[in-house]
Amino acid sequence: MPETPHSIGVGTKDLIAGLEKGLAVLALFSEGRERVTMADAARDTGLSRAAARRVLLTLLHTGYVATDGRHFTPTPRVLRLARGYLDTQSIPERMQPVLDSVMRQTGESSSAAILDGCEIVYVARSATRRIMSVGLGVGSRLPAHATSMGRALLAFRPEAEREAFYRMAPYPALTAKTITEAESMRRAFERIRIEGFALVDEELELGLRSIAVPVLRGGLAELAINVSVSAAQMSVVEMREALLPVLLSAMKGLS
Repeated sequence: MPETPHSIGVGTKDLIAGLEKGLAVLALFSEGRERVTMADAARDTGLSRAAARRVLLTLLHTGYVATDGRHFTPTPRVLRLARGYLDTQSIPERMQPVLDSVMRQTGESSSAAILDGCEIVYVARSATRRIMSVGLGVGSRLPAHATSMGRALLAFRPEAEREAFYRMAPYPALTAKTITEAESMRRAFERIRIEGFALVDEELELGLRSIAVPVLRGGLAELAINVSVSAAQMSVVEMREALLPVLLSAMKGLS
């Protein structure tokens, strides 16, 4: 049984008040909110306006939140706080049955990934055969801008995060088809938010197509799952018809 603060003799003098305040503010973003103001943070945590301001500015300075000047939104760096817990909870083992089911239904490789800055990190994978020039496994990283899972994740992040991502353009061109301009990426994200899925056609690697859906909690993407195919094997239209329903079903179960 896990130890409790009382069972190991923790008293008030052992606690760091500033850290407690910071965690209280960060916890606001786990309640289905995309953004908060300083006034919101003060009201909903019971902190003074000055204390809430200092906490938010500290989180901004350390990269855990972004701001448009009034509203504060969490950044992907917050995921680092959960990484240790997620690792001990064996995400690959918990995701593997889902991906294996997708693979059996489609006959194609399926993966799950989270967002870490401008990259996606693979947390589980069920592969039928190798169709990329590089091997992929748990822990592999790929650029988010040119991957279906990266776009599915970024499209369902807070607006301030998306705006910060647009400012990073032009993005590296990995093939002649890679979207590199901010306005084109903005339109791609808008379409993803409407349709609920992302499809990348030979932008990461020639001969490779991929379709992904986000797994949402409170309207924000926590992770994404995808299916990848050879471009010679399946058209974009066929992917929508044959693969998307399977992914959507898996996504609903995970959400």
